[in-house]
Amino acid sequence: MSGMEFWELASYIVTVIGLPLAIVTYWQQQRKERENEDEETYQLLSDAYTDFLKLVMENTDLKLRSRRAAPQLSDEQHERRQVVFEMLVSLFERAYLLAYDDHMTEKQRRRWHSWDDYMREWCRRPDFCAMLPQLLEGEDPDFVACIQRIASEESVPRGAASVN
Repeated sequence: MSGMEFWELASYIVTVIGLPLAIVTYWQQQRKERENEDEETYQLLSDAYTDFLKLVMENTDLKLRSRRAAPQLSDEQHERRQVVFEMLVSLFERAYLLAYDDHMTEKQRRRWHSWDDYMREWCRRPDFCAMLPQLLEGEDPDFVACIQRIASEESVPRGAASVN
């Protein structure tokens, strides 16, 4: 085999084996980077929710972790509660924009379900739901539709779903 034939054979091998291998390797690397970015985004959102819960703990007089709204709040407490709810809606919107997609992978869907659970938990609070229309002014329309649907579903008492 001459040197020219060797290089021609080598170029065929690279074309047939090397190029597809390079494409597959590149695709896998890109997928892994996207997964790492998704994980980092999820972690940052989780940290933000943890920080929010710390704020809730600092404002125990507002009874934000109880199942019912605080009965008698002063004007100052009403204002603090509204600010806390505004921060929460902002966090939920950020989570929706960064974590929700109509075509999620199984891992993305599991991550999104934790946010869906948080939203459902807060939408069970009558005081949060009562303020929701005001809190959603100017927010992303798709997010508004999502949380309004959740609020509507959670406003139905458990076990009261109609059976047809």
